[in-house]
Amino acid sequence: MTAMVGAIFLMATSAIGPGFLTQTAVFTEQLLASFAFVILASIILDIGAQLNIWRIIAVTKMKGQEIANTVLPGLGYVVAFLIVLGGLAFNIGNVAGGGLGFNAMIGFSPTTGALLTGVIGVIIFSLKEAQVAMDKIVRYLGALMILLTAYVMVVSHPPYGEAVLRSVVPLEVDVLTIVTVVGGTVGGYISFAGGHRLLDAGITGKENLRQVTNTSITGIAVASVMRIVLFLAVLGVVSAGHVLNPDNPTASVFQIAAGEIGYRIFGLVLFAAGVTSVIGAAYTSVTFLTTFHRNIEPYKNYWTIGFIVLSTAIFVMIGEPVMLLILAGAFNGLILPITLGCILLAAHRPSIVGDYKHPLWMTIFGAIVVVLTIFLGIRTMFQMLPQIFA
Repeated sequence: MTAMVGAIFLMATSAIGPGFLTQTAVFTEQLLASFAFVILASIILDIGAQLNIWRIIAVTKMKGQEIANTVLPGLGYVVAFLIVLGGLAFNIGNVAGGGLGFNAMIGFSPTTGALLTGVIGVIIFSLKEAQVAMDKIVRYLGALMILLTAYVMVVSHPPYGEAVLRSVVPLEVDVLTIVTVVGGTVGGYISFAGGHRLLDAGITGKENLRQVTNTSITGIAVASVMRIVLFLAVLGVVSAGHVLNPDNPTASVFQIAAGEIGYRIFGLVLFAAGVTSVIGAAYTSVTFLTTFHRNIEPYKNYWTIGFIVLSTAIFVMIGEPVMLLILAGAFNGLILPITLGCILLAAHRPSIVGDYKHPLWMTIFGAIVVVLTIFLGIRTMFQMLPQIFA
């Protein structure tokens, strides 16, 4: 049970990073109550993607990159490289987010806060029962983020009725925003975080599929609760006529809604989002690194510590790593369709899944997500390449 709860929150808090907070605030300001439709549509697509991935990991008892190598020899190494590269770049952003959280919370400089964020991650993976500690900290900090944001939601007095109405009757439908939100919730390494955690805990096989399915859906539900609560908090602020600060839209939501204490709460939420995302990105990225050499698995915690130290050092030495983030953003749009496409192919190969019969509706949902994320990936690449070579 502890491992399943840990998998739920590891996945959810990996999604709820600094970028998640900013993205939700920006899209809510743009679409107002109609963003509720985007959230509802993305939840359905998120479930479609994650159910496929977690169930096939459980049935095959293989990691995502191992499944990819089975479908097409060598593809797993490509997937692992993309996920590790993206995980490193985004982890630098997560460390930075933790630093900014410390700054808003108690006034530490962002660099000092980033160092402390990295130290916390290192301490967790230095413990003898590192995975148990990881399960606990993502659970407690995940719950804390939701509760604090719920307080801000209540004091911002959002138009609940309109939000409910627009979730099914939107004034504006933005398909690209839906795909972007899906990518931010289950893209890159995120959709594999909980699945690999269950694999490490031995919760696999057809006999555990009900537990895997329920855990998968619950992970999406936890991330979605945070998205909904934050959306309503932002909606309350912008519906009252306030304009968000484009430099830090989420901070301005908390400050406008709850004053100085709201700004401190934002700092704590951002810090929690940074720390939990550092943990999730480092842990999951290293599970993909194990493909490259058999000696990585026995020393996985040390590699995870090294991953966190490297992320923190890069941020401290060179600040915001723009080029890495641009490259990671471009690659990340292509990771989900490749990995999910492999999962769907594997799901219907008896040589891989044995006598397991994958539900048709799951395959259809997964295929829809693949098509949508291919579109996003191509669009992202065309946007990013001119910036890279400018």
